[in-house]
Amino acid sequence: MKVALSAIDFLDRAELVYGERVAVVDEPDQPGGSLGQLTYAQFASMARSLAVSLDDLSLGPGERIAIVSPNAARFLVTLFGVSAYGRVVVPVNFRLNTEEVRYIVGHSGAAVLLVDPEYADALADIDVKHRIVLGEATDGELFRRSGTPALRVDDEDSTASINYTSGTTARPKGVQITHRTLWLNAATFGWHAGVSDRDVYLHTLPMFHCNGWGLPYSLTGMGARHVVIRKIDGEEILRRVDREGVTFLAGAPAVVAAILDTGVARRERGEEIPGRERVRMVVAGAPPPSKVIERVETELGWEFLQIYGLTETAPLLTINRHRAEWDALDAAERARLLSRAGAPAVGVRIDVDQQGEVLARSNHVFEGYWDQPEETNKAIVDGWFHTGDGGELDGAYLAISDRKKDVIISGGENVSSIEVEDCLYQHPSVAECGVIGVPDDKWGETVKALVVLREGADVTEADLIEHCRGRLAHFKCPTSVEFRTELPRTATGKLQKFRLRSDYWAGRERQVN
Repeated sequence: MKVALSAIDFLDRAELVYGERVAVVDEPDQPGGSLGQLTYAQFASMARSLAVSLDDLSLGPGERIAIVSPNAARFLVTLFGVSAYGRVVVPVNFRLNTEEVRYIVGHSGAAVLLVDPEYADALADIDVKHRIVLGEATDGELFRRSGTPALRVDDEDSTASINYTSGTTARPKGVQITHRTLWLNAATFGWHAGVSDRDVYLHTLPMFHCNGWGLPYSLTGMGARHVVIRKIDGEEILRRVDREGVTFLAGAPAVVAAILDTGVARRERGEEIPGRERVRMVVAGAPPPSKVIERVETELGWEFLQIYGLTETAPLLTINRHRAEWDALDAAERARLLSRAGAPAVGVRIDVDQQGEVLARSNHVFEGYWDQPEETNKAIVDGWFHTGDGGELDGAYLAISDRKKDVIISGGENVSSIEVEDCLYQHPSVAECGVIGVPDDKWGETVKALVVLREGADVTEADLIEHCRGRLAHFKCPTSVEFRTELPRTATGKLQKFRLRSDYWAGRERQVN
């Protein structure tokens, strides 16, 4: 027997087994009104209602429904109400400007645009057949309808979502995630992360980003509780961890940094940090410095897990979690081991080609780029997905060295910007840093560090260069340090190194020297 894998499997089980349990605790200050607490029975009913509403708009199978919204209970409902009933959800980064959203809506061919009230005015003139502002005014129309949805998913290879890449260097590409890919990523991720019905998950990760890494499906299928937080603030995160009994959260290194900074402030005030020995946090988006990992485990008392993947891989490829064999190690050595991207998840194959690029094979790899077959053929070659990341294998474990385009070549030697950044983060005065290659007449490129200092820190350029020279081969060390008040990042916390480099490479035809 073969039964099609579908997003509805997670919702159906949650309603059947945990119908009366609280499923979602919405952000209390949502524009348009908070939905408060929803049981899984209510949550499933709202998803069916949305499907019925889309039926009434004469939207057939495979129609695209775009949504622009920060984290919200209505967003969670939409993930299921669209995909689980035969249509395609297109989650859009709410931080994009109007023209970028216009491009995605047009390129995906979305028939409906659901918009959070905060962004309604900015997106008012986007040309789309149906534009609906989410909130109390439209809840009856979307989420309180009765009836049976007309569509079901019969083909697990049909598209469930189109998730657009960050588009930091070019037009974003639409990544097609099928129901099979979505289902297997969610099940595998949930297994490795130990998701259970006892979990309380805080949505510090944007729901638009790769469908919240697929965790909304894992958590729903197991009857875990979703706690929605709209804006990332370290103190508010810790308040929610305490008040809601949070056990699990996920995010980029920038989210970890915000929590750690708040933890320092709390300890200075003599206040406890909640969640010690209860909370685990999955981190991805950029390789976190080993010192940050050590601080999560020692200062917060939280378990640190790292994953590696891309939007194109739904995203799970590798996972790194504290092993029993590491119990006797000191915190610094354990953090060093945890700083690697991790070992392949079940069903994943990882390799590194002769050029140092990480390749992957798995059921989690995407179907293709929406309406861009040439780009798909560039990314998937001979059955392997080309990640664009440089890395090396340490036994079973993958370590990411850099994006291929971010490797610095100085005097013919390859320098990993990530390795230099990790070294700089060991300095107590460094809050954030980005390392880039800049033109140099003698060496071709030389290493430059752009650094944000911690509040009240007093350190010089020479101090930081000497710090690195005491820990790294000298050709890897910065030859200059520039202090900044902030560094440009994508909505998912990745440094936009092309923006850091742009001023130094302006007017040059090639971005290498």
